[in-house]
Amino acid sequence: MLIYNARIYTMTEAGIIDNGWILTENEQIKALGAGAPETVPADSIDADGGTVLPGFIDAHTHLGIIEDGLDFEGDDCNESTDPFTPQMRAIDGINPFDRCFEEARMRGITAAASSPGSANACGGEICAIKTDGRRVDDMLIKPCGIKFAMGENPKNVYNDRSETPVTRMAVAALIREGLYKARRYVHDMDSYYSDSENYDPPEYDIKCEALMPVLDRKMKAFFHCHRADDICTAMRLAKEFSLDPVIIHGTEGWKIADIIAQQQIPVICGPIICDRCKPEMKGLELKNASMMHENGVKLAICTDHTVIPIQYLPLSAQAAVKGGLDPMEALKMLTINPAEILGIDEVTGSLAAGKDADIQLYRKGENPLDLMSEPALVMINGNICRREV
Repeated sequence: MLIYNARIYTMTEAGIIDNGWILTENEQIKALGAGAPETVPADSIDADGGTVLPGFIDAHTHLGIIEDGLDFEGDDCNESTDPFTPQMRAIDGINPFDRCFEEARMRGITAAASSPGSANACGGEICAIKTDGRRVDDMLIKPCGIKFAMGENPKNVYNDRSETPVTRMAVAALIREGLYKARRYVHDMDSYYSDSENYDPPEYDIKCEALMPVLDRKMKAFFHCHRADDICTAMRLAKEFSLDPVIIHGTEGWKIADIIAQQQIPVICGPIICDRCKPEMKGLELKNASMMHENGVKLAICTDHTVIPIQYLPLSAQAAVKGGLDPMEALKMLTINPAEILGIDEVTGSLAAGKDADIQLYRKGENPLDLMSEPALVMINGNICRREV
């Protein structure tokens, strides 16, 4: 498939190609360039000056793991029978037939991170998936990290039962205990493998097994944090165990933007267009993304779907623009930035030869972030999901 006569936002060092073409073959981008293509096959698309972008990526959602319009029956987000559950995997709870996948595709969102919830101090494994498919195994890009949660959510869930944790101290202590156990488990495994005659293997522990890639920095540690003090606690834990951290939400990031930047920790910012629905969100401000970006924090913007329906991801970025964020930076926060934060930038998030053909096209003059804008063409892995050109 060839798309030509387009303004192409590559989200790479190539920048914006004012009048260019992009060629896909099977599931991937084969080539792209400036000017007119040498040949124009019969099935090509004339963009007529429209804008071609990488598909948008929502870096933090509960897509498919909290189903649309259902209560307990379709909510598989929180295994809230145990406050520390790193062994849970989001992929095992996702229903790819949830209609919100189609709503995501229709708005140009071609990939998302679907995450366990924040009821537990550790909720489980986050996975990055494409938004097109009938079997989640085929939609999977990669498992990308383990979800931890600081602050109010674990406190509220377990306070109602008079169980640990009911304080921020206990939330941090549970995380610390789990990571220490996993670190000792790794040590015992190493001892066994290096000298099996004198050492026995440790008894199998599924929780420690799940945390091993985080301790090895093969997976990132994603920390749900709204308040500034909770962000600092997450940074403290990450430093203590030499983790590769990411802050999810970062609602009060604007209060300590310089500190976050100094630590070089990325933030997945959002939800943005919501109310201050709980005490730890009282610091919610539209200026948050702008202030963190100005201080040098690497950012992605998210909906936290189902908190904000996933199709309003571009509108969330537009709200951040209203708060002072540069529009081009907002587009990066929906494309290449989330891809890099999730560790999937080798396959998606930008337009380059060899990348997955995750592409969207907007008609000439349309702002991709506007509420009334919708892509005229959406491709995921080269498959046309929406076409109105």
